[in-house]
Amino acid sequence: MKVTAQEEYGLRILIRIAGCKSKEGLSIPQLTAAEGLSSHYVAKLARVLRMKGFINSTPGYKGGYVLAKPAGEIIINDVLKALGGALFDKKFCGSHAGSLRLCTHSVDCSARSLWQMIQYAVDQVLDKVTLYDLVNSEKESAKILAQILKVNKPELLS
Repeated sequence: MKVTAQEEYGLRILIRIAGCKSKEGLSIPQLTAAEGLSSHYVAKLARVLRMKGFINSTPGYKGGYVLAKPAGEIIINDVLKALGGALFDKKFCGSHAGSLRLCTHSVDCSARSLWQMIQYAVDQVLDKVTLYDLVNSEKESAKILAQILKVNKPELLS
């Protein structure tokens, strides 16, 4: 399983915006410079995040992007699904049917059970993590995530 570039960079941009102390927020040029991405790509990601209600744009010459709600209310699972979708959803089997219109395993599929269980486990974890938990140093975030996940060794998360 892989995290898409859109999910990774979108989350990083959201973390940057959440960490900004300025009431004007961060502009596309500031986000571009901070993340080393093209301004076109940052604008695309900011649009997705804005359309999904995670950020707002501030008007004016010095305007930028700010959180639409407190970081503690932004669930990471919702962010990742907005940026890339779920690992497994109802349409999954239809898009992996092979050359047939209907998957030959549509009635009895043990692989589907695996994907459903993985999606369930991922949801259980990501539904507990908020943007607030990630607006820290890596070491601090690892400690917070270890507490959330009840992991005794936070170094495993970093």
